[in-house]
Amino acid sequence: MTIKDSRRSKLIYTIAAWTISGMIFFPILWTLITSFKTEAEAISASPSLYAFDWTLENYRDVLSRSPYFNHFWNSVVISLGSSLLGLLIAVPAAWSMAFVQTKKTKHLLMWMLSTKMLPPVGVLIPIYLLFRDFALLDTKLALVIVMTLINLPIMVWMLYTYFREIPNEILEASRMDGATIGEEIFHVLLPIALPGIASTLLLNVILSWNEAFWTLILTAASAAPLTAFIASYSSPEGLFYAKLSAASAMAIVPILILGWFSQKQLVRGLSFGAVK
Repeated sequence: MTIKDSRRSKLIYTIAAWTISGMIFFPILWTLITSFKTEAEAISASPSLYAFDWTLENYRDVLSRSPYFNHFWNSVVISLGSSLLGLLIAVPAAWSMAFVQTKKTKHLLMWMLSTKMLPPVGVLIPIYLLFRDFALLDTKLALVIVMTLINLPIMVWMLYTYFREIPNEILEASRMDGATIGEEIFHVLLPIALPGIASTLLLNVILSWNEAFWTLILTAASAAPLTAFIASYSSPEGLFYAKLSAASAMAIVPILILGWFSQKQLVRGLSFGAVK
């Protein structure tokens, strides 16, 4: 391939990548723009991208009507709590599967991944009844437990992929020096695999932040995160598109900023091992 053909191919791939990225980001951009419109302009038959009377009325109405910061705090606690609890379980599990393999290890990994194919509604009734009997409905603890369980397979798989890249000789050397299993994991394995652990943590935070099904089912008011905050702007009278867009913007901007600053770490975590 000549240099000219190489440059042409690079240009085509770049244009395609920007086009696809623009198509993916456009709904978010439209939501942000709609949040600054009046309700009449939001439902206009010929909406404008910029030529309209910009207003902050929707944000004032949303903040006055709903306790936004309570919902925000619930989302932070649920996302971070489930991520940290998931790591406490996933790190030892991934360590055992990566360095103490048996004939059933791969089957166990595939079984864990297959649980992600189960529709959430398939286990809705038993989980709801269990949480009702243990008085966990509308509590942050309930959502922390659920988010941990539904994201645990992904966490184990990502950490397993990272751990497999670490030479086993390093851990064997620590054992020869008298390190226990706990010391081997915390003082040898975790510092080496810190980038993988960080990307796994970030991805789980994003997944938990955006989860809507279980938050709407298991919460009512006190533990409701931002996903329930958005849903509250859908009423029998109809959808208030401008206010709904303002509520959505206030919910997605924090996680959008987190994703922007950690995008390199996320991409590395999602694509690690894919070239094998």
